[in-house]
Amino acid sequence: MSRVEHSIYLFILRFNSTFTSILFSERQEKNTVILKKAWKMFTGVLPQFVAILLLVGLALAVLSPETIRRTIGEETGFIGMLLASLVGAVSLVPVMIAFPIVAELLESGAGIIQMAVFVSTLTTVGLITIQIETKYLGKKAAVLRNVLAFAFSFITAYLMGVLLK
Repeated sequence: MSRVEHSIYLFILRFNSTFTSILFSERQEKNTVILKKAWKMFTGVLPQFVAILLLVGLALAVLSPETIRRTIGEETGFIGMLLASLVGAVSLVPVMIAFPIVAELLESGAGIIQMAVFVSTLTTVGLITIQIETKYLGKKAAVLRNVLAFAFSFITAYLMGVLLK
């Protein structure tokens, strides 16, 4: 970790600690309830988080950086984007778990645009949850929403790739 990253982390930690202390001192009873709910949510997500990180760690141990580069690296272009988007569209992974996965894949040779489209489809396209959407939105609206979200994921990823290069 560089000195700049370390300074940023310390700043964020201090800011959060100060902000939490101020809020806790003003509304102690409400904040106790909120902290208990947050802890319950955290412990509910923790098993999924650990399981997915172990699965990703295993996958990264089996797949070489060269394989990752050939499959979803920058040079794979649209085909790599399509593959990453399909994986994102069919995955049901909490977003906070997706970011460490993406960080590891980027370090192993994945492309920025490919990872951007992966995160975008992961968070906006729900092929696994389309039945629930159909129940509440209707079939036409659910399909249209998912198709548009899929298309806009590519636009967003391309723009991020242009801006981040």
